[in-house]
Amino acid sequence: MGRRLIALATGGALALTGVVALGATAPAHAAAGPLAYVANIGGNTVSVIDTGTNTVTASVTVGSSPANVAVSPAGTQAYVTNLGSDTVSVLDTATNAVTATVPVGSSPLTVALTPSGARAYVTNNGTNTVSVIDTATTAVSATVTVGSGPNGVAVNPSGTTAYVTNNYADTVSVIGTATDTVTATIPVGSAPSGVAVSPTGAFAYVTNNGTNTVSVIDTATNTVSATIPVGTAPNGVSFDAAGARAYIADYGSSTVSVVDTATGTVTATVPVGKNPAQARINPSGTAVYTTNQSGNTVSVIDTATNTVTSTITGFTGPYGMTFKPAPPTSDIDVDLAARPHLGILVPYLGYTLTERNTGPGALTSATLTATLPAGASATDLAAGCTSANTTVTCTYGPVPAGTSVSKTFRVPLNLLTLGPVTVTGVRTASAPVDPNPANDSAAVTCTALSIVLVSCP
Repeated sequence: MGRRLIALATGGALALTGVVALGATAPAHAAAGPLAYVANIGGNTVSVIDTGTNTVTASVTVGSSPANVAVSPAGTQAYVTNLGSDTVSVLDTATNAVTATVPVGSSPLTVALTPSGARAYVTNNGTNTVSVIDTATTAVSATVTVGSGPNGVAVNPSGTTAYVTNNYADTVSVIGTATDTVTATIPVGSAPSGVAVSPTGAFAYVTNNGTNTVSVIDTATNTVSATIPVGTAPNGVSFDAAGARAYIADYGSSTVSVVDTATGTVTATVPVGKNPAQARINPSGTAVYTTNQSGNTVSVIDTATNTVTSTITGFTGPYGMTFKPAPPTSDIDVDLAARPHLGILVPYLGYTLTERNTGPGALTSATLTATLPAGASATDLAAGCTSANTTVTCTYGPVPAGTSVSKTFRVPLNLLTLGPVTVTGVRTASAPVDPNPANDSAAVTCTALSIVLVSCP
């Protein structure tokens, strides 16, 4: 029974009661880096970390003994399990304000959202159930009975399956999200705690708090395909974006085990603060953040060197944590080409203004402008383009990554056109964010020796 009591403590520190919230809600700010949210199980608050500066920039008061937190895929809401008040707090990440409080089962520990963000799955340790929250209505839409002492929960990348660790039953319940029913029960090690599904969805890692191991579940067969020895009382687990490495928070040995998923072996053991509960990799994959529950700190591990590069203070029993997803980006590459059309009644230069989306995200909209020489005007504008004085403005609709859209217009030549004729195209607006301004403009210069002798590059 000793291991099970330790596992339950790391799963939510049930003995902590009567704590006082540390701070009031602070307004959101313009972060230098992705935001991380940390549930302070000893302080009734969620701390917000700006990972660009590794400083705590806000403290949000929530329910009693918040254990874990998950952010919606869109990054607009955070869901916090309040272990001591049997609720889930919903935070608006733009304002750091609690917008809803959802009653769930007894002693909610962990929460995970579907990839669409439509539903949140909450493990209720005290009632052996999982509450399913409809995020559109912020109400429980289903309650699923699972094994004894449900602790961790993770949803696969396709959103079809949720995996729940049953801490007292030494099993994992597999929930089909289409029907919200248990479709399989998988025996694992002693006192399973954390669970994470690989980015491909091919396997899931389960930390066994009682046997100091990780069970590797083959999700195609719902069987354990390997068992990996790690540190003492392993708790939280997460994968890097490629699924090549897994990071295990070894609560009892105050270390993080780095697992090579190809070989199923520990390749590094990193000392961190006292009693790490979770180990989460940041969106860029450059650092792993661990919540050190007894040390009241968060350690930052450089993934290139597997060393701690920073220790963040100011927490009260930090336990669960997550990152706000990086905003989608779409890099716009602007191209401008010109071609002379001579020997006709009205000679002109024909221009093609191209917006190329190099990704990684799909382009929702963009505006490109072309600046003409003084005294010039544009004609024969393509659809979506307008002209005012010496400026042509073209708008572009949705464009998938890896594709391009071109707009054309003409600049008539006249008897006074001599010398260089330079036109410049510039991206003036786009959505989502353009991460690379270096390729946001292009210019082309044609040379007119006479109205019938013009060259363009």
